[in-house]
Amino acid sequence: MNDIRYPIGKFQVPEIIDSALIKKWILIIEEFPEKLESLTSGLSEEQLNTPYRENGWTVRQVIHHCADSHHNSYTRFKWTLTEESPVIKAYFEERWAELFDTKSAPIFLSIDYLKALHRKWVYLLKGLSNEQLSKNFIHPESNSTVGLKENIGIYAWHCNHHYAHIEHLLKRKKWL
Repeated sequence: MNDIRYPIGKFQVPEIIDSALIKKWILIIEEFPEKLESLTSGLSEEQLNTPYRENGWTVRQVIHHCADSHHNSYTRFKWTLTEESPVIKAYFEERWAELFDTKSAPIFLSIDYLKALHRKWVYLLKGLSNEQLSKNFIHPESNSTVGLKENIGIYAWHCNHHYAHIEHLLKRKKWL
């Protein structure tokens, strides 16, 4: 991909989302925290504070964004499983990325949080019935309906998307 903002392309919803694809996506979500930790464990403060692209977030901000975003997604799953097509709460991820903690906190805080969150999230996802997977929520910004099956794919993509941001930076800088 030539667009550094989308190194793996934008998420495309498959026409058919079967159980094999859902299992593949869940595995990506399951493995993400450890892969992210392995990719970033040796980075210096200067490297963590390097934007992955011009005018983009730093590596540190990307890692903290993943924790914030995945926390919100987990909550959206819970709302969807316990309410009838809820209108979820959107958040301003760009503003969250500018908060003090996102710009300066040690990355282990979000890595450790992602490990715990993903274990719990994956446990939930693996236990969902077909009926539960067929539930959906409403996103208020687009007023669109998002199914839980689709949302699993979105977050598997989200893991790979941000991993690629960091990995491509490390390769470009010859830090990897």
